[in-house]
Amino acid sequence: MYIPNDFKVTDESVTYGIINEHSFATLFSQHNGRPVATHLPLLLSKENTHLYGHFARPNPQWKEIENQTVLAVFHGPHCYVSPSWYETNQAVPTWNYVSVHVYGEVELIKDENELIGSLHEMVSKYEAPDGSYRLQDVDAKFLAGMSKGVQGFKIKINHIEGKAKLSQNHSLQRQERVINHLQQIPNTDEQRIASLMKENLKK
Repeated sequence: MYIPNDFKVTDESVTYGIINEHSFATLFSQHNGRPVATHLPLLLSKENTHLYGHFARPNPQWKEIENQTVLAVFHGPHCYVSPSWYETNQAVPTWNYVSVHVYGEVELIKDENELIGSLHEMVSKYEAPDGSYRLQDVDAKFLAGMSKGVQGFKIKINHIEGKAKLSQNHSLQRQERVINHLQQIPNTDEQRIASLMKENLKK
């Protein structure tokens, strides 16, 4: 990923936070000599050493993926920035965004207990704490049958790149103008980018 110095995320806790908050990722690998991608949730291990996920078994991407170096892209908030918000119109539009790229090697999960454990972790992450659904309440035979329809895997993390493009290459005055305009837009991404820009100004 091309990352100018102004936009580079150097704090590992920030990159891990982006992965955890925006865990629905795009996983790229090679299959039959071509690049392929699947959109799927990936969970970061407690030790921050691996990503866990699973493919639907009919998805051919997993069949050649073991031991490949793959790329997982985590997409954070993003939004358009208009030059009309600046103090001058002698500028061009841009896009502010946050993204993390993770590179690593894939190992297929062959142990059923490890697979079921990763599925429990995933449900636990996304279900509301007061929700009525719990995977442990599902009949064990039914769950075992369903698990045969997926191929679990883990990615040993070799390298992480984080990028937060938040108008840091512009003047303080211009950044504040962008924040003010974004705060007037009710969309979630614009509000989140405005909040991140404000946090960045305090550093």
